[in-house]
Formats: sequence, C-alpha cells, structure tokens
Amino acid sequence: MGEGPVQTDGSVEGRARHVAIIMDGNGRWAKKRALPRAVGHQRGVEAVRRLVRGLGPMGLDCLTLYAFSSENWKRSEDEVDDLMNLMRKFIKSDLPDFVANDVKLKIIGDWQGLAPDIVAMLEDALAQTANGSKTLAVALNYGGQNEIARAAARAAEAGEITTRSIEAQLDTHDLPPLDLLIRTSGEVRLSNFLLWQAAYAEMLFVETLWPDFKPEHLAEALDNFARRERRFGGR
Repeated sequence: MGEGPVQTDGSVEGRARHVAIIMDGNGRWAKKRALPRAVGHQRGVEAVRRLVRGLGPMGLDCLTLYAFSSENWKRSEDEVDDLMNLMRKFIKSDLPDFVANDVKLKIIGDWQGLAPDIVAMLEDALAQTANGSKTLAVALNYGGQNEIARAAARAAEAGEITTRSIEAQLDTHDLPPLDLLIRTSGEVRLSNFLLWQAAYAEMLFVETLWPDFKPEHLAEALDNFARRERRFGGR
C-alpha cells in the first residue's frame, strides 16, 4: 500500500493555528468606484495592515497571504510596477508595526528573483522580525506547482522521494499545517496557491472584495472553522 497522508490536525481544540488568504478583488473594487486599479491595490495594502495589527487578538500562530503570484508577471508593465512600488512602501512603512506587534515575517516563493532593492529590503525585514512569536508569511513570486517541483527535486537529491521528504522541503516546512484557506471576491478556485498544503485544509470562499476585508471578517471565518468537523480522510 502507498504511504498515507502526513497532514495532521494543526488546530487546538477547534482553534485554527494557520490561515491562508487569497487576496482577490482589488481591481473589481476599484472598477465599481470608477477608480484606477492602482487605488484598489493601495486599499488592498490597507486591508493587509489591518489584519497584521489584529493578528495577536485573533489567536493565530500564522497568517499566510498570497501577495504576488508567478503568473502575475503577465499583467501590464504599469500594473506590475505599481505592485512592486507598493511592496517597497509597505515594507518601509510597516516594518516598525511588525516589530511592535511581535510579528515574524516569512517569505515563500522565488522572492530572491525580485528586484535587488526589494530583495535587500526583505532580507532586512526578515532579520529585524526574526524573534516574533506570530508569523506573517507572504507569498511573493509564488506558484504552488513550482514549489512542489522544487521540493521534489531537493528530496530526490537527498536520495528519498516520499510525501514526508517532499513536505520537509516545501517553503512552508517550518509553519504549522494549514487549517483554513480563504478566498475573497467570490471566485472559487485555488489559483496555484498552496496546492500541497491545502490537501486537508478547510476552505471558505467569501463574496467580500479584498479591500473591504476586515478583522471582523476573519473572526467570522474562524468561528465558521471552529464549527466544522475535520476528518482528514477518516469517518
């Protein structure tokens, strides 16, 4: 028989430890208001800021956010430039908040392939927040299929390809198992995000556009999670 699933229940007494969010709807938020897409992305950053500041009271150990996918490079050059500049501003302006809120930053994906100045800023932020007790993991230049391929290649180099050896090589190997994956904006798909980690995660798709997503929406999602019965393939 094949090797069974290695995912275990990461929750504690119904509490989610690790939540991931596909932050979708910035463009539609702006379009509804006849505003440039860049404004929607700016408001999306404000939504991230609200969640980071409320991370402690939520009781989460880790929040993972899908910030920039490897497929996002297909967008217009102007939009990609806007997103990169927003990233620069966010890191520079919000790093003190990370430290003050005891938040450890983690980056997943091929982030070292970003612009050199952004890489340098991220490396500094990672160093300054290394002792935080709660983790904000940000997916940058990330694709789930690519992550699995990279992990499998490293496992093969080590001489053993099993679910456990691959999982040990994932970008998220040092994070709690994923409990809940949320997507905003009403779209119902994973868009190449945390494909391995989502195998036994609960999923929640909400209509709220990302710029309108507030800590109370996350609290409602956590209440929803607490009422679910997780079987992990069992009965």
